[in-house]
Amino acid sequence: MGPPIIGASESMRKIKELVEHVAHTGFNTVIFGESGVGKEVIAQNLYQKSPRMGKPFVKINCAALPEGLLESELFGYERGAFTGAEQKRRGKFQLAHGGVLLLDEIGDMSLVLQAKLLHVLQSGEFAPLGSEKDVKTDTWVIAATNHDLKQDISDGKFREDLYYRLNIIKIYVPPLRERPEDIEPLIDFYMNEYASQLGGIQIERPSAGVIHKMKQYHWPGNVRELQNVLKRMLVLGECEQIIDELFAGGISRQPDQAQADSPSQPDMIHSLLEINGKEEMGGQNFSLKAAKKRAVDRVEKEIISYVLTKTDWNRSKASRILKVSYKTLLNKITELNITPPSGTGGFSQ
Repeated sequence: MGPPIIGASESMRKIKELVEHVAHTGFNTVIFGESGVGKEVIAQNLYQKSPRMGKPFVKINCAALPEGLLESELFGYERGAFTGAEQKRRGKFQLAHGGVLLLDEIGDMSLVLQAKLLHVLQSGEFAPLGSEKDVKTDTWVIAATNHDLKQDISDGKFREDLYYRLNIIKIYVPPLRERPEDIEPLIDFYMNEYASQLGGIQIERPSAGVIHKMKQYHWPGNVRELQNVLKRMLVLGECEQIIDELFAGGISRQPDQAQADSPSQPDMIHSLLEINGKEEMGGQNFSLKAAKKRAVDRVEKEIISYVLTKTDWNRSKASRILKVSYKTLLNKITELNITPPSGTGGFSQ
């Protein structure tokens, strides 16, 4: 059994009602929301309230596997289908037959696999890799993503026909910063859960002052970050200090420091108008489009460099924070000529 949907906000109340109304339908569903908001919790609640409860609940992260491996994980393969396929293996669609398949981070699925997924949703059957025989599947597909899929459609990264095939039921989970009234019930739930895991020990609840500060915090990692903070409080018992460290370690800086680090407006404008070291305003090489691209590149380089520094130049962590694919981040690092400072040991995975 997964955790219940926790929250006192109007948005979470509406989500609970929607789950009650649609769980019995088995209609394809997409759950939207930032990383860490609890999309999997929503999917588990849909499953638990559906007639498929008791059948398999299978999850696969579409962003965690390269295209070839993801295809074999989804559809399975026959022995000898490719090098290393020494025995037949069932895929997630077969394992989830009669139950639910959660396609997490579906926005990161390649266009090739999107076409194959669309075929399964339309026909209810697929062929494992290396097989000429189709396999029928009765699977309720629930997808989750932190992408704006409509924007991905416009950018040519997501199939429009697949979007409408999946998006029969749409559930949007707001970020935690937009529903501070959910902080307190989440604290109570997870504190009780952690106490139970530790043999029912008494856990001191954060003070009213600490909870007030927690409601003011931005929570970029959403509920997942809140869980981690509560665990630290449980272990260290220094609630006030821990929450103060959250604010001190935030991305925002003191205004006077930010101002000191930023170039003056005239200097910034001159730098954006420069081409080959010379200001070209009015020249043949100048255009607003070119200046805009230099401005965007400059901002992107500063943001990516900052996040990489905060993650000790770990590109996987940085891509998750920036909400871009790992491949996109690598391309940006190359395009913008971003290199780690000497003595840092260079990039890590």
